[in-house]
Amino acid sequence: MASKWNCSLAVGMLLFSNAATCGADWAIVLHGGAGTMPKDQPQETIQAYRAALNDALQRGRNILVEGGSSLDAVENVIRTLEDHPLFNAGRGAVFTHDATHELDASIMDGRTLACGAVANVTTVKHPITLARLVMERTSHVLLAGPGADRFATEVGVDRVQNEYFSTENRRRQLDDAQQRQRVKKQADPLKDSSLQRSDERYGTVGCVALDRHGNLAAGTSTGGLTNKRAGRIGDSPVIGAGTYASNATCGISATGIGEEFIRHAVAFHVSALIEHAGKSLDEAADLVLTQRLPPGAGGIVGIDAAGNIVCRYTTAGMYRAWAKSDGRHDIKIWD
Repeated sequence: MASKWNCSLAVGMLLFSNAATCGADWAIVLHGGAGTMPKDQPQETIQAYRAALNDALQRGRNILVEGGSSLDAVENVIRTLEDHPLFNAGRGAVFTHDATHELDASIMDGRTLACGAVANVTTVKHPITLARLVMERTSHVLLAGPGADRFATEVGVDRVQNEYFSTENRRRQLDDAQQRQRVKKQADPLKDSSLQRSDERYGTVGCVALDRHGNLAAGTSTGGLTNKRAGRIGDSPVIGAGTYASNATCGISATGIGEEFIRHAVAFHVSALIEHAGKSLDEAADLVLTQRLPPGAGGIVGIDAAGNIVCRYTTAGMYRAWAKSDGRHDIKIWD
């Protein structure tokens, strides 16, 4: 089965990345979504993805090298990915059924368990920054819809027209999804096909970092699901589902079928297995992805308190990159 194959390969990568990591000075890992493009893509397309991942990785790495905080590293990595139209976050976000864009993001501080999130924002250029401001300037955790956009006006973050997030590629994906939806509706008029997956490319971007002060942080940002109902919210802005960080255990960012990640509280579940069952980060991630979730549900990246890195997924691949203070780093798309 494909998921078993992918996970076994991911374990091999983890064994390498875990070697000699106890007491790591700093570490960072990011993802650009589980599920990938076919391997027969033109080399320039593949290189464009690798270059975008490397650009984001270097932004975060430089902050950590200079002694900056894990929160700053996570926010800046995700802002970089939100700016890049290749990924399903910020510019390049997928379309809703109504041909608009509704964006979600969250961020969490492992030192204090402080967290902030926004959902269904429509004019915020960098949702991850607004999520951090919810954490730092309000007593709330999650703001959604028009209220979140009004808060964005109050705090003065960068704003754009909703059309800014559109790309021709995402428009084609919407057209294809709606055509399939019409065919399925004819076959079964009573079935809601708005959330039928067109492929294994779940999009979403995320980052986890451990800074030189021993503090973990995690964040996730997404445009959601192509052809989703207006108002739908996935796991990315849900603390404990798509994002979680605690200095006592780990930081996690997830990507995949949001409804499944919410049902199983995936990000917190990994942390709980470390804290209460004595599992390693690798063991906990494997257990949740392969035993709690359906095959092909998605993937996670994470770092534990000792600086061990995990990149696990049950899809055909995951856009991912990582770096550590010992000089090792990697960028991968497929196994």
